[in-house]
Amino acid sequence: MNNPQHNPSQWQEKITGDWHGIPSVFDPTGTHIGYNKVSRASIFEGDKTTYIMDTDLRVSGPLQARFEAKDFRFGVVDSDSNRIYTGPDFFGAGHPYGMLVDAHYYSPCWLSDLRTMVHILPDGETQVYSSLLYDGPTICGVFNGVYKRAFDYDSNPETKERIDAFLAQEEKHGRKPHVLPMKDKGHWTGIFEVYDEAGQALGTCDVTVTYKPVTLLSAEVHVQLTGVIEKEYRYLRTRHNMRHSFDGPDVFGNGMSYGRALYTSQHFHGEALKIQGREFIIDQNYTMSVVWRFFASDRAHKMAFGVLTWQPEERVLDATYM
Repeated sequence: MNNPQHNPSQWQEKITGDWHGIPSVFDPTGTHIGYNKVSRASIFEGDKTTYIMDTDLRVSGPLQARFEAKDFRFGVVDSDSNRIYTGPDFFGAGHPYGMLVDAHYYSPCWLSDLRTMVHILPDGETQVYSSLLYDGPTICGVFNGVYKRAFDYDSNPETKERIDAFLAQEEKHGRKPHVLPMKDKGHWTGIFEVYDEAGQALGTCDVTVTYKPVTLLSAEVHVQLTGVIEKEYRYLRTRHNMRHSFDGPDVFGNGMSYGRALYTSQHFHGEALKIQGREFIIDQNYTMSVVWRFFASDRAHKMAFGVLTWQPEERVLDATYM
């Protein structure tokens, strides 16, 4: 199938180059079972777009045979409204929202229905990626990690050294769980891009998330959004190993973490409003890539995403004495 336009889409231009990563692989319980080293590129040539992935699966257990696959090469209908995957490796579509693509498609070789998010960070050189793989409504596995862009990995020793060092760090940190500061009060701040469900930019909102540990596993959270989205709410969050809960007074719900990525479902008390989110810890300073999809009356309403930067304030849980 040919592309409906002769020039690459805005998203296609953003992902020019080769992207290198080593996403972690998790089983449905959230247990880390290995890695899938990947280099990928999307090539726009004339009226054809081709997506190429070279993978090296490094996992153990029954999912090894299921996810073992190489030499992905599939067609894409490229446009600024949708990216349609035309096989043979993937069938389905993704929708761009500026620096974010939210995709839903099927993999015949993995026998899995996938929900994938790719967030390109403001530096233009880093992607935060996650894929939830499903058997019907049930998760059968999860891939997630961070990618870096390169244009001359195979020909430039300096580029190869830089990317290889990044991959080594990702392999070291990729299996770490989504654990927020356990003893320190502080806040995250950032500016989120906001889009409507048609992919039209609505503007931005300033985000402040104030965080105060109550116990080693729970914290009081105060969220303030100003700008395109005006909202303020509080909740108590508690971590139960890989599972997380949100227990009011303004928001109730839960979440499940697969390594650094926490997938959340939050319902507002007394309103027909909810958020489905992905909150991904990028580094050891608790910097997070955050994607929040707002639903009004159970209909997708707005997509908001950005980077939150952590600033510690004071230690509130310290050594105690008799």
